[in-house]
Amino acid sequence: MEELDGEPTVTLIPGMNSQKKQMCFDWGPGEMLVCETSFNKKEKSEVVPGCPLIYIVRKDVDVYSQILRKLFNESHGIFVGLQRIEEELTGKSRKAQLVRVSKNYRSVIRACMEEMHQVAIAAKDPASGRQFSSQVSILSAMELIWNLCEILFIEVAPAGPLLLHLLDWVRLHVCEVDSLSADVLGSENPSKHESFWNLVTVLVLQGRLDEARQMLSREADASPTSAGMCRILGDLMRTMPVLSPGNTQTLTELELKWQHWHEECERHLQDGTFASSPHLESLCKIMLGDEAALLEQKKLLSNWYHFLVTRLLYSHPTVKPMDLYFYAQSSLDLFLGGESSPEPLDNILMAAFEFDIHQVIKECSIALSNWWFVAHLTDLLDHCKLLQSHNLYFGSNMREFLLLEYASGLFAHHSLWQLGVDYFDYCPELGRVSLELHIERIPLSTEQKALKVLRVCEQRQMTEQVRSICKILAMKAVRNNRLGSALSWSIRAKDAAFATLVSDRFLRDYCERGCFSDLDLIDNLGPAMMLSDRLTFLGKYREFHRLYGEKRFVDAASLLLSLMTSQIAPRSFWMTLLTDALPLLEQKQVIFSAEQTYELMRCLEDLTSGKPVCGEPDPQRLQDDDVETTKVEMLRLALARNLARSIIKEGSLEGS
Repeated sequence: MEELDGEPTVTLIPGMNSQKKQMCFDWGPGEMLVCETSFNKKEKSEVVPGCPLIYIVRKDVDVYSQILRKLFNESHGIFVGLQRIEEELTGKSRKAQLVRVSKNYRSVIRACMEEMHQVAIAAKDPASGRQFSSQVSILSAMELIWNLCEILFIEVAPAGPLLLHLLDWVRLHVCEVDSLSADVLGSENPSKHESFWNLVTVLVLQGRLDEARQMLSREADASPTSAGMCRILGDLMRTMPVLSPGNTQTLTELELKWQHWHEECERHLQDGTFASSPHLESLCKIMLGDEAALLEQKKLLSNWYHFLVTRLLYSHPTVKPMDLYFYAQSSLDLFLGGESSPEPLDNILMAAFEFDIHQVIKECSIALSNWWFVAHLTDLLDHCKLLQSHNLYFGSNMREFLLLEYASGLFAHHSLWQLGVDYFDYCPELGRVSLELHIERIPLSTEQKALKVLRVCEQRQMTEQVRSICKILAMKAVRNNRLGSALSWSIRAKDAAFATLVSDRFLRDYCERGCFSDLDLIDNLGPAMMLSDRLTFLGKYREFHRLYGEKRFVDAASLLLSLMTSQIAPRSFWMTLLTDALPLLEQKQVIFSAEQTYELMRCLEDLTSGKPVCGEPDPQRLQDDDVETTKVEMLRLALARNLARSIIKEGSLEGS
């Protein structure tokens, strides 16, 4: 995009001292600027030395507005729906569908604006009331701009229907006439009401001639002296040629009829038909498009674009789109009269009348407080094939750039980030990379939120992010001594090292407490137990206990021995396994064969003699510790007894 025409708004940060060296962090994915300051919110006179205060400046505060959140949520559904139906849109149905989408966006803005207006009225705090009223004005301006863009760029109304659309545009956005009408008609004698002629004038200025005629008929009934003039002016209003939507007449026919009608109005004015009534004469001049008469009604017109549309209605009813900018510029100059300079809204509307889409987007980006408006409008205009040729110098097109900015702002919010995901999804060039960067920085404050983030990553095959999130959650679970949860997350992350660490914690807890926690998880490891040797051992060791509990002693003994001889069991755990073998060795029937007994004896000797391997119990300690010595002696005795029994049993079987 081009360089900004004006200087950006300056945000003053309380407590900043440019004379001192203070830290400052730039905008980041969290949409915050953090500065060290001496600002004290409690307004204490003293600031504790060495304890600087941190002041946070948020880049997009609108995402924290409760009412605007409805705007973001509702428009998200419209946006996603538009992306999905894009392939089905062709020809006339395409244009009609795009207009419908545009109207849906505007209805969401208007609903939000009305709710904000009610909140502003109900606000008890004057400062809050002013803040909400300011937001109402911004939303109103947004809908005004969007509506004009809809007429000019999406509907692409031709000469004739163009003026009808512009009239509807003005009537929708200059709505004081409705409250004025209710006030006048609600009085005992409407024609004597102080605002009666203001109401009639506004109705004429907005082209609502049928309603104006009804008001004139009230004046005619109340004042017989002016009844004739009211009837003549009413007839002129009734006969004014208008190109209605269902009318088949051509523009040429309309222009001829309108010229004849215009001459008739002028003749009545020249003949002094309304000379005795200044109000009626003024109305006739307005209907003739007299600029001086129109400018006399500045207060009732309220703004230059209302003046523009009224001027076109009574002077150039068949105005062509290409001529709009000329009339808009002259109307703006006439209305302001050099007394004031154009506001940002004026510049945006002028850019639209000039059919300069990029300038409209640029001006809106500067003037509005968030990216919602420009992102959604640009996306819609892009679907209208109006922005295809405009690429930015840093490798993305305008639509994608604005959607990325808007989505980034959503990610600063604790729940709206879920909407931002879909906006990133529909940015083909940089959306995936941006999503990966932002999703890694979402604070995983609760497990429920973490599961939502994880689901997003898994749906998009974001393997690295899935592993990262699972590892973070596994670490949190370990710190909180929730070993089952930690093991589950490490398995989901496919992190063998962490699964080994958690498995060791399980085994250590078993040694200390004599039982396993989270049995359901361990019993249902399935193929996941193959992730690491230690996890495999944990699963198999739990299976040994299950077999033992089911009194399947032979299977349990075979599994126990295989755990030791296959080197799956850590040698530091061998003594526990040998101790688990004691009840099996003492069974009435022989469980371990002679060969299996020899294997157990070898394992015991390996454990009690030679140098210790890292992590193993010290053989010397085993010999010195009375409990361990007793345990070793009991094992040796049980093994010797079982060996004798197994040899006798096997020998008798061979003899038979």
